[in-house]
Amino acid sequence: MHTVKHENVIYKFEPEMEPVLEVESGAIVHFESNDCFFQQLKSNEDVINEIDFDRVNPATGPVSVKGAEPGDLLKVEILAIDLADEGVSVCMPGHGALPDEVRESTVRVIPVKDGYADYLGLKLPLAPMIGVIGVAPSDEEGSFPTATPWRHGGNMDTRDIRKGRTIYFPVAQAGALFALGDCHALMGDGEVSVSGLEIPADVLVRLSVLKGISAPWPILETESETMVIASGKDLEEAVRHANSAVVGVLSRALQVQWEEAYILASLAVDTRISQVVDPTMTVRAAVSKEIISTEVFLENLKK
Repeated sequence: MHTVKHENVIYKFEPEMEPVLEVESGAIVHFESNDCFFQQLKSNEDVINEIDFDRVNPATGPVSVKGAEPGDLLKVEILAIDLADEGVSVCMPGHGALPDEVRESTVRVIPVKDGYADYLGLKLPLAPMIGVIGVAPSDEEGSFPTATPWRHGGNMDTRDIRKGRTIYFPVAQAGALFALGDCHALMGDGEVSVSGLEIPADVLVRLSVLKGISAPWPILETESETMVIASGKDLEEAVRHANSAVVGVLSRALQVQWEEAYILASLAVDTRISQVVDPTMTVRAAVSKEIISTEVFLENLKK
């Protein structure tokens, strides 16, 4: 098994990145991930405005996968997310979904033990997830800070990206150049205060190349659903991107008129908010595997 150490990080997903590791398709890689503040907040008395913001949202990597070429998909199977024993969550004036209602910056260090986060006397069940995960973007789209989600992935902050799930990324550069970070011990849909329970984690993934399959956005497979994860300047644009991709797949896979597939999406496709606090907002449109399998979904993708 290969390991990428926590000090090997990027702060931008760029078309040209120097890989810290090259692996064969099918390799299992252990990523040591940092929390989104690079462990700069250690107590409730720490002042968030005094941290080094140039070190925020590090992603561990990138890793080059042999054989990955533009027009392929990188299949990422999430095998494990092992958390540290405490995390941190914050809010700041001018940030989050309620920017004008925050009176003061607040830092809360929250212990994690026995499957729960202990906050305000409440035992909150853990749901470990990966916030930042993605590949190098295309030359045409250019570079993206790790805080920003787009077609390459990035800071999608989607709580369904967790152990046992598989996410597929459109490859835009040779080797794909994969990186991840910003793990959360738990996070509600929307991530309304600007942070989940940010926490360092050891993440184990299997990286495989699917040849000759292209996608417009990252695709997430769960036990029961296939999802298109899409982002936009606002929720309306993100919803449009995600559902346009899904309706096109349904029309091709079921060999029905686009309008019929559109009606089916209104009946049976769930659109869920992932996050509303990053530079672009993210949603996911979910299709039950009882309608079409993930395999069929992937076969009918087009950019």
